[in-house]
This record gives sequence, C-alpha cells and structure tokens, in this order.
Amino acid sequence: MPAPLQEHRFPCDMCGSDLRFDPAKAVLQCDHCGNVQPVGQGDTARPKIAELDLRRGLAQNIDAAEMEETRVTTCPNCAAQVEFDPDAHAAECPFCATPVVIDTGTHRHIKPRAVLPFALTEEVARDAMSDWLGSLWFAPSGLKAYARKGRKMSGIYVPYWTYDAQTDTRYTGERGTVYFETRTVMRDGKRTQVQVPKVRWRPASGRVYRFFDDVLVLASRSLPKRFTDALQPWDLTALEPYAPEYLAGFRAEGYTVSLDEGFDEARAHMDAMIRRDIRFDIGGDRQRIHAMDVDLSHMTFKHILLPVWLAAYRYRGKSYRFVVNGTTGRVQGERPYSAIKIAVAVVLGLLVAGAIGAVMATQG
Repeated sequence: MPAPLQEHRFPCDMCGSDLRFDPAKAVLQCDHCGNVQPVGQGDTARPKIAELDLRRGLAQNIDAAEMEETRVTTCPNCAAQVEFDPDAHAAECPFCATPVVIDTGTHRHIKPRAVLPFALTEEVARDAMSDWLGSLWFAPSGLKAYARKGRKMSGIYVPYWTYDAQTDTRYTGERGTVYFETRTVMRDGKRTQVQVPKVRWRPASGRVYRFFDDVLVLASRSLPKRFTDALQPWDLTALEPYAPEYLAGFRAEGYTVSLDEGFDEARAHMDAMIRRDIRFDIGGDRQRIHAMDVDLSHMTFKHILLPVWLAAYRYRGKSYRFVVNGTTGRVQGERPYSAIKIAVAVVLGLLVAGAIGAVMATQG
C-alpha cells in the first residue's frame, strides 16, 4: 500500500494558520499571531541518524517503511521535480522561472534520513546575492537593482546522497627512482657536459585501507553541477534527523539521480583517493599503478536534504539563476555581460595604451 502523501503543513495551535520554520530562531513560527513552537515538540533526545544498507538499496530491496510518496511537479524546461503546496494550482519553477501548472503526480522515493536546516533568512540570502552581483565586473548596471526588487527568493531543500564504505585494496605497480647520467653535448660549438635524468623502475605491491564517510553526491539535475559544487563546504556534522517540520514554509526537490547512478560517482571519487593512497604507499620519486583490487565492506547510504536559497530571474528575455548556501551564504550563479561596459573598457584601454605609447615616444 502506498505511503500517504506528505504535506509538510503544521497548523498553529493558537489561530490555525500555517506555521513555518524560522531559520533565524530554528523554531516553527506563525506569521499571523506570532506563536512559536519548537521543532519536534521540544524533544531534545534526538535519535542518531541511521544509515541504510547500500547493497539492499542497489538491489531495490528496501523496506516499505523507508519509502514515501510526495506530490511533485516536473518542470517542462529543466525537468526539476519540485514539491508544492497541496492547495497550489500554478506557479513558476524555482530553478528556471518557467511557468508550470501544478499536476497531481506523485513521486515514490526513499525517505530522507537527515536534513541540514536553513540557518539564513531570505533577507540575509538576498543581501549576499546582491553583494555578489555588485562584485561582478561588466554586469549590467540594472541587474543588481532588478534582482533586489524582484520576486521573493525560494527556499529549496536539494536532495543529496551520502555513501560510506570500508575499502581494502591490494595493488601491484612499480616504484621509480630518479638518477642522473652525465652526457657530453655540443652547445654553441663547444662540448658541454649535462646531467640527464633517468628513472630506475622496480616492482612494488602492497595493501592500503581507507574508510570513506559521507561521500557527498548531488542527487539533482536541476542546477548546473558547477554551481552546487561551488557551494561547498557543507557542515554535515550539523545534520539533524529528518523531521518534516524543517520543511514548513519551504519546498523540497525530489531526487532525479538514482541511488546506483550516485554510487558510480561516489566510486569514482573513492578510486581517485585510493590511487593517491597507493602512490604514497609505493613511495619513491615516480609511481606506476598496474592493478588495484578493491574490496568494499560496511557499505551504507542515506538520502539527505541540504538548504539552498534560489533566485531565478528573467532579465531582458533570458533566464538567470543564482543559488545561495542556506547555512554559509556562499553564492554562485549565472551572470549576464553588458556589451556597453565591455566596449567602454576596451576604448579606455586603447586610450591608456595610446597615451603610454605617446609618452614613451616623447621621452625617446
């Protein structure tokens, strides 16, 4: 039987209006009457964040209790799967500002295990975005003002996977030691002795161990990966066990990168780190790796949600997106260029170069 749809709405016990999570105070607050309610009803004995068995997850053999269904809409432009309020019927995609009609589709997925709550309010995030826009050279002068007075930013919880694994790797390779041979060469008609580097290779083999904890992989395709990667670092030690109260007043994106696709990316990261360990273990001046046999154990994963403030603007007929880390205020985004500013800069550059040339000619 399908899990019930998650609405993430919490009525105020004083006036009945919807409560929202306030990042500044880390509580649920009613904007109508000011009532405040702690997240989790004040339960301070929070359970430890549990991991799930990765092999069972890859085999799609996960208990029904670990699955849920949410009402989502897929954007026809960027394919983002975003959860909206149940009462909404039309809106704009927060990732690309494309108008969308809210459908009644559902997304069955693995439940989030943890959430990193928003720590920055929309006002603080907007100030960070404005400062970032103001630091961009050659950006149109009107963009910063347009963005500042534009529509509200969207608070989005973006899906990620984390992977853990103990690795035990046997390897074979070669260790290279650099030495120098003296040779005589002709330079400018004269015989000159030079030192030529050579490498002496010897077989090498061994075993390295590494435990990977919380290898983080983006589970969304809605934003360019270069944006989300640049929002790091994320303080995963501040993760809280998932509670829907943290999502009150925000939206959550459903993952579109599957568990096995995410693990492929995590394995690439693990293999790169293991290769680095092997080179260090081989030692010497140069290293060659011929083979590595990686044994993985204690493989676990979890689905987590990380907070992003997002602004998507249409400026002079084109969409631009800006993302702000919801805990640190780090900003990334797309930026337009002002052809007028670039032309003025080129002209000024030519004038300065011409003036310098004239001065030098006069002094000569």
